[in-house]
Amino acid sequence: MELFSEIYSCYYQVLRHLLCSQTALTIEEIRKEVCRDGFGESLLSIIPKLESGAWDLFEREGELYVSKIKQDFLTPLSSLEKSYLKALLSDPRIGLFLNEGQLKTLGQMLGSVTPLWQPGQFYYYDQFTDGDPYTDGTYRQIFRTLLAAQKRSLYVDIDYNSPAGNRVHHYYVPARLEYSVKNDKFRLLALKHAKDGQMRLEILNLARIQDAKLTERPLEAQVGLNALIKNSYYKEPLTLRIVNRRNALERAMLHFANYEKNTRKIDENTYECFIYYNQAMETELLIEVLSFGPMLTVVGNERFLRSLKARLQKQMGLL
Repeated sequence: MELFSEIYSCYYQVLRHLLCSQTALTIEEIRKEVCRDGFGESLLSIIPKLESGAWDLFEREGELYVSKIKQDFLTPLSSLEKSYLKALLSDPRIGLFLNEGQLKTLGQMLGSVTPLWQPGQFYYYDQFTDGDPYTDGTYRQIFRTLLAAQKRSLYVDIDYNSPAGNRVHHYYVPARLEYSVKNDKFRLLALKHAKDGQMRLEILNLARIQDAKLTERPLEAQVGLNALIKNSYYKEPLTLRIVNRRNALERAMLHFANYEKNTRKIDENTYECFIYYNQAMETELLIEVLSFGPMLTVVGNERFLRSLKARLQKQMGLL
């Protein structure tokens, strides 16, 4: 097991929970815990390593797995972790989530640490160049307002310029902030009351929000955001066939990490991945599929295949 991995930090949290529980568990109980706290594909990486003993973290007592670690163990930051955190502070997006005092304190704590990388070392060949203005004062203020409202489930008075050029003024409850790597933009998943009295989910581009005023009006009842998102998905998911050569499975799981998906193993080197999406996600997902490479095949659905063929024909016409 690697000392530290910024990609799979979720796995460390899942295993920490299992190890600190101090309860003897069967492999099926471990599977349930991993499914609850991890990603959809976490079982493919964690369970085989536990069963084979590659991750020597449990004592085997018959069919039971007993933690080798005491409940109160501490994990101090390694030099590599500090270096990683110092690199994150150089990303202008991190300032959206931290106030000036927090940024200053972290800067002092990590002052003598060499960052793991510098922003200029990366070139995003398939990313749009008109990303959000992360250092703009107005943008930062709006982001912080939405973040505060999301944490407290409060309504926000939002002025918004729609893509069609219309000015929209409405009260929304920020439900989730999402980042698009391809577009280099944040979007807001927001709840608002529809005419039928039900809560409706809308997606707003953060840079199009002109003003956001926090109110003290809370959301009257909790809304199942995940249920609303799932209800917006097309009936048929996108089905991908992944041939696990040149570490393709791991790259695919990272590449499509921001989508809800299920992955299953078909044979020794082949996996099938089901990605759930809606109309708002379709174009971006299409671009990401096209940019992946030859180890991935689109099997279905028909709607996505038609869009894929149309885009390829359009690109061929530009040659």
